[in-house]
Amino acid sequence: MLNNNLFLINSPLEQFEVVSFIGINAPLLGNLNFTLTNLGLYSVLVLLLVIALHYVGNNNKKLVPNKWSIALESSFASINSMVRSQIGSANEVYLPFIYSLFFFIIISNLSGNVPYNYTVTTSLIVSIGLSFTIFIGVTILGLNKHHLHFFSYFIPSGTPLGLVPLLVLIEFISYLARAFSLGIRLFANMVAGHTLLKILSTLLYTLFSSSLVMFFVTLLPFGIFTALIGLELAVSVIQAYVFCILTCSYIKDAIDLH
Repeated sequence: MLNNNLFLINSPLEQFEVVSFIGINAPLLGNLNFTLTNLGLYSVLVLLLVIALHYVGNNNKKLVPNKWSIALESSFASINSMVRSQIGSANEVYLPFIYSLFFFIIISNLSGNVPYNYTVTTSLIVSIGLSFTIFIGVTILGLNKHHLHFFSYFIPSGTPLGLVPLLVLIEFISYLARAFSLGIRLFANMVAGHTLLKILSTLLYTLFSSSLVMFFVTLLPFGIFTALIGLELAVSVIQAYVFCILTCSYIKDAIDLH
């Protein structure tokens, strides 16, 4: 007889919950409360993974680079090309920021595909926090460079005087939407992909465990599921690239008021 516990499916959204691992309360320090959550732990792990990747990829003055060095050099060349094409070769000062942002997002996304791992970018606070911080930084950059002329960005050239109030309102709302659009795009894509994989993996586990006949019947859906895992890995890379290229576009707009 089939065990009913096999059909107890946990919520696919459970994997995105922020849970506390360690909590320390210090009454002598004004009731200071320190809590280590899975979000904090995996954020630190992502940082350590990025540092470890660049440490291993350090060629250390060897004539023949290792495979990690080649991968890092290729990534650097791609990001450098992105910055040059989007912001301009005269503004490569922003390359370290874009490079760091890319590796933080891509390592967070890829590490989250490991079973039972927490994906940092599925936290709305992290995703929106990144986009809102970029929005504030880009706005400060534009105001610092153009001062009051920055507000001409909200008035498209050649606009009839009667349409100026309406278009200014539309452009201003569109500009404010940038504070959330970057983070929501990243958050939604990662949550949707992980949720789908969670639902399908639970279903496949149930089918595999039901009977010997169903085990062989489920091999075909399992092949499709494996292809979806590859697609999710590709989405993890693409989302990091899209996030960075849009950030470059926003910086370009702030510099040139396009």
